[in-house]
Amino acid sequence: MTEFTKRTVSPFRYDVVGSFLRPQALKDARAKFAAGEISPADLTAVEDKCINELIQKEVAAGLQAVTDGEFRRSYWHLDFFWGLQGVKHVNLKHGYFFHDEETRNDSAQVAGKISGENHPFVNYFKFVRDHVPAGVQVKQTIPAPAQFLEELIRPENQASVKDNYASVEELDHDVAAAYHQVIEDLYAAGCRTLQLDDCTWGISVNNFANLKKKDPNADTSALKQLQERFLKVNNAAIADLPADLTVNTHVCRGNYHSTWAAAGGYGPVADTLLAQENVQAFYLEYDSDRAGGFEPLAKVPDDKYVVLGLITSKSGQLEDKQTIIDRIHEAAKYHPLDHLCLSPQCGFASTEEGNILTEEQQWKKVALVKEIATEVWG
Repeated sequence: MTEFTKRTVSPFRYDVVGSFLRPQALKDARAKFAAGEISPADLTAVEDKCINELIQKEVAAGLQAVTDGEFRRSYWHLDFFWGLQGVKHVNLKHGYFFHDEETRNDSAQVAGKISGENHPFVNYFKFVRDHVPAGVQVKQTIPAPAQFLEELIRPENQASVKDNYASVEELDHDVAAAYHQVIEDLYAAGCRTLQLDDCTWGISVNNFANLKKKDPNADTSALKQLQERFLKVNNAAIADLPADLTVNTHVCRGNYHSTWAAAGGYGPVADTLLAQENVQAFYLEYDSDRAGGFEPLAKVPDDKYVVLGLITSKSGQLEDKQTIIDRIHEAAKYHPLDHLCLSPQCGFASTEEGNILTEEQQWKKVALVKEIATEVWG
């Protein structure tokens, strides 16, 4: 019988991406706060209670690294951007266009020089740190630096960048430095597991596929240059960090109200993201044929981990266990089985709307991930 390495740090053999469905009490409190009916302290009290209850459920489910479910956020990414210095909350004419619907129209623009001191997420982390049982780790999720740049290159946001930065290089330097500051502050608060959530690579493969569909001989150099830029800013942000801080990344193709934004296999980003990003593990969406095959996993260095997102968070229907086990072994043809793990492809609520499934179905999904991982890796 094969002996597999026992995981004592993230990623664990069974894991989650980070966000969970918001309880109705939290949704009600946020609505009342937005209407001016309750105070910030009242909202925080409800958030605290809901997060404590979530932690207990995560621990009961056997998760070895828990999150706050992103319960203090409206979005998985924008709330973090708004917490940086020199960034403002704006509303645009349109939101993001997903396959079946358009999101809310919030965005982030540059209001001054960007920096990372006094970020509110540090205190969010401290709350979870202070409320987990002994032996349970805390995973802090934040959007990747590249995701912030992706937001800023939206056409409606470019003028705000030009008003404050003379060059792309200056902007990218400040973004990386701001992130580095936040990460150092999280580390000082006790964070030892950080996850960079990053849809830019899903957008890239989608753009690559669309370009090639129009013209198989199309020039893709601009897309490749953008990939290099994203890779550089991500790696700069996480350079020279303490050796005992685990930094992983999660990549998907959009996750909003059970719909999606992009499609395409990992091939076009394998030589940049998978081969060169300086993270310890890649959490990769693999719950549908939109993600392509496992062949690009051959580009991941053998000493790094791949967390296969084979269980969908977009539906409450449970996957067939043997089918998932077979897919894990198929992936192992391209990356060592001992360096594979399992999770849902994304969170259950990347925004406060949440995906279309019940909380009971959500926890059954988590239980299935654990059951399959235990059977495969012991």
